[in-house]
Amino acid sequence: MKKKLGLVLASFILLTACAPNFGDQEEQIVQETEDDSKEQAIIPKYNISDSYYKTILNTDKKAGESSYKPGAARGHVAEGISTRLDIDEFETGLMRVAQDTFSPDTYLFQEGQYLTSEVISSWLKRKLTGKAAQDAQAAAAKKDKNTTGNDEKYVEVGLNPALPDMDDLEKANNQSPIYLAQILEHNYLIKNEDNSVQLGGVVIGLAMNSKYYFKQEEGFERYKDIDRDTLLKEGKVMADTILKRIRSTKGLEKVPVVFAIYELEDKSSLVPGNYIAKSVVKEGNNSLGGWDTVDEDYVLFPSDEGTEKYRDDAQRFNSFKTDVEEFFPNYTGVIGKAFYKNGEMNYLDIEIPMQFYSKGEVIAFTQFITGKVMESFPDYISLEVNITSNNGQEALIIKEPKQEEPTVHIYK
Repeated sequence: MKKKLGLVLASFILLTACAPNFGDQEEQIVQETEDDSKEQAIIPKYNISDSYYKTILNTDKKAGESSYKPGAARGHVAEGISTRLDIDEFETGLMRVAQDTFSPDTYLFQEGQYLTSEVISSWLKRKLTGKAAQDAQAAAAKKDKNTTGNDEKYVEVGLNPALPDMDDLEKANNQSPIYLAQILEHNYLIKNEDNSVQLGGVVIGLAMNSKYYFKQEEGFERYKDIDRDTLLKEGKVMADTILKRIRSTKGLEKVPVVFAIYELEDKSSLVPGNYIAKSVVKEGNNSLGGWDTVDEDYVLFPSDEGTEKYRDDAQRFNSFKTDVEEFFPNYTGVIGKAFYKNGEMNYLDIEIPMQFYSKGEVIAFTQFITGKVMESFPDYISLEVNITSNNGQEALIIKEPKQEEPTVHIYK
């Protein structure tokens, strides 16, 4: 369901960017930018969901039109992450983590404006050694325009371990894998009494490899498994270094910062990874405090993992799957993707691909599935069922928590 809502959010942003005037559906504000200038912006009046933040839209002074302001590292998050599932969850999950510190009732969302693609790319590289490291530090010193001039210099060198100097490339990569795959910055703005907004907090996501893929000189792909304890340890050390660099960046000297560590899934997985830890750095602090566990999990049904971790839910899903098999002769499979938070199922996305020969079959099957959904699953979860055929989407069933009647749509 979250994937669908994410698409709705993207469509909403696109539509707002194209509209020249919102009339009474907008609130005029003044935004203080990272270079101490001020620019006109608006806050859309309507929000599509309590799960999302309202988003700042900047105003073109010459044309008087509103537009979405992309991040300084726009498009960069797709680099280094193998699957669309992880790319989407890395971003939307970071917004969910942010809500524990920056409430959507108080804060506004804006994509990161401080860490550019160039900066992030340099941080994702391997550490340099010897003369290469000295040259990089000298270049960073000359490029001091992005810093405040503090003693802690903003040195753009890699956070991943250096590759050992040895002939055996496989052994070198296994000895020093790339732990950090991607960095994502989100900004959260707060509105002042004088109708202006300013930066109220920054959230930094660190996507860590649970499986590091690399190629041999002859082109064959290899991989190294990285256990959770190791990637957590490495991620925490990297977060500490990033905080020092952030504090040396103009505009971020004192702002509250939240770090969140994301564990990437295997690139062949049918479900995404998830955030596993976070740390909140309060305003003005220059060191990380303690780390809190983020208890989130994505599970595929049916699967051995689902049965092992959540036996009752697995039995419930298998019973639903059996009912589908017995009802329809052209059954081809039922797959469920569940999201758990704090050990409890939060939502379930069910995909049912079928072979239909008439619209009457679609209608009858959708009616049957709707009844089974209401009977089979608890009413405290969000649930989405997508019924598809070779011709594409046939029907959609959505049930929100405590909703007496689900929303059903049969596509024409």
